[in-house]
Amino acid sequence: MLRSIFEQFVQESPVSVMARGLMERVFAPERMDKLFETHAKVQHQQELLFSSQVDLMSLVVCGIQKSVHAAYKARATNLIVSTTALYKKLCGVELSVSQALVRETASDLRVLIEIMGGEQPNPLPGYRHKIVDGTCLAATDHRLDAIRLFAAKALPGKAIVVLDPLSKLVIDIILCQDGHANERSLFDNVLSGVQPNDVWTGDRNFCTAKFLWTIAQQKAFFVIRQHGSLGWTELSTLRALGQTDTGNLFEQCIEICYEGNRLKCRRVVLKLFVPTRDKEWEIAILTNLPLSHADAAKIAELYRNRWSLETLFQTVTENFNAEIQTLAYPKAALFSFSMALVTYNILATLKAALGSVHGIAKIDAGLSDFYLVDEIQGTYRGMMIAIPSQQWEIFRTYSLDQMGQLLQQLATGVNLKRFLKAIRSPKKKRQPLIVDHRHRHVSTARLLDIY
Repeated sequence: MLRSIFEQFVQESPVSVMARGLMERVFAPERMDKLFETHAKVQHQQELLFSSQVDLMSLVVCGIQKSVHAAYKARATNLIVSTTALYKKLCGVELSVSQALVRETASDLRVLIEIMGGEQPNPLPGYRHKIVDGTCLAATDHRLDAIRLFAAKALPGKAIVVLDPLSKLVIDIILCQDGHANERSLFDNVLSGVQPNDVWTGDRNFCTAKFLWTIAQQKAFFVIRQHGSLGWTELSTLRALGQTDTGNLFEQCIEICYEGNRLKCRRVVLKLFVPTRDKEWEIAILTNLPLSHADAAKIAELYRNRWSLETLFQTVTENFNAEIQTLAYPKAALFSFSMALVTYNILATLKAALGSVHGIAKIDAGLSDFYLVDEIQGTYRGMMIAIPSQQWEIFRTYSLDQMGQLLQQLATGVNLKRFLKAIRSPKKKRQPLIVDHRHRHVSTARLLDIY
C-alpha cells in the first residue's frame, strides 16, 4: 500500500519527493551528530542531539512549520526535552558548527551536481570561480533584557558568503555575532580559503590593498570593483576598447602598493549608457587575470555575474524563513541563517537535476523559485503523513551516484509548465492621481461605467 502511495506522489509532485530525498541524505542524523562532535568546542549533545535541532530548524526555515515552537510541537512525541531546553541549545550553537554545516554539506552537493552534469558553463576554463559578499541579518524582536529598553533595531549578526557560480551553491560562510562589525574585520577568515587558480569576484568593499595582494600571493586572481579610498599609481593611460550592451569599455595598467610590495594589475573601466541605481555613470574593475585569458569585455561580464549572489540573498529572504525575528540571541540567529543557506543549496541541487535533464539554460531562464518552493511547502506535510519518516531513511544509504540517478529519473517526470516564471509586461508610466477633497470616497461601479 505504501508503495502505491509513494508512486502517486512521484507522479503528482516529483519535485517534493526530490526535495525530501535530498533532505534525508543531507541531514542524515548520524552525519549531523558527527559534524557536531568534530567542530563543537564547548557544547555537548546530552539529551537533545544536534541532529534533532537540525531536523526542527529545517522545517522552520523551509516554511513547512511557521515557528520553532510549532516545529517542536510537531516533533514533541520524539523529543524528551522541554521547549526551554531546546531554545537554550539553539542559543548556544557555536559559529564553528554553523560554518561547518554549510561547508561540508555543500561539498557533497557540489560533487552530486557534477555527477549529474548540472553545472553552468565555465566562462574561464581552468579557473575556479568564487563570488563573495557580505550580508547583515535582519533585526530581531526585543525579547532579551539587554535590548528591551532600546528603541533601535537589534541586529543579531553578520555573515560573509562565498558562492560557487558554476554549481550555484553557497560553499563557505564566515559568521560574526556583532551585527555592526565592519566586514573588513573578517577578511583574514575569507583569505584563509583562497586557493591557487581561484578567481574571486566581489564589490568595492573587498577592494583593499591587503585583500588584493594576498589573493595574488596565493597564485589566485581577483575581479573586484575599485574602492575610492584605494591608493594606486597609473602606469598607462586609459585606452578605448569598444563597447558592450551596457556601456563603453576602457582599460589601463596600474600599480598597487602594500607594505612596500608592488602589485601590477589591470584597471577596466565601464562608462555606462544608463546610470546605476546609485546614480553612478562609471564602474572601475581591478583584476590580475592575464589579458590572454580574459579581455576587458570578459572582465566586465565576470563582474556583472556578481549579482547572482545578490539574487541568492533575495531568494533566501523571500522564499525561506531565514531570519527568524524571535531568535534574538546571535548564535541562534546565525544558525538559522546557515540552515536557510543549506536549504537553498538543496533547492539549487534540485534545479541542477532538472537542468541536466531538461536543459540548464531553460531552467535558468524560465523556472521560478517561488513556485518550486510553494509546491514543496504545500505538499510536504501531507506527504509525511501518508509516508512515515522511517520509509525515507533508505535515502541515507544512497551513494552520490545512486542519488544522482534517482534525481534525474524523477526530474524526467516534472511538468515544467507548473513552475514557469510569470512574465510581466513593461510597467506603464503612472499618471498623476486625481485628488478631490470634496469627495473622499468614490464608487467603483460608477467609475467603471464612465471609463
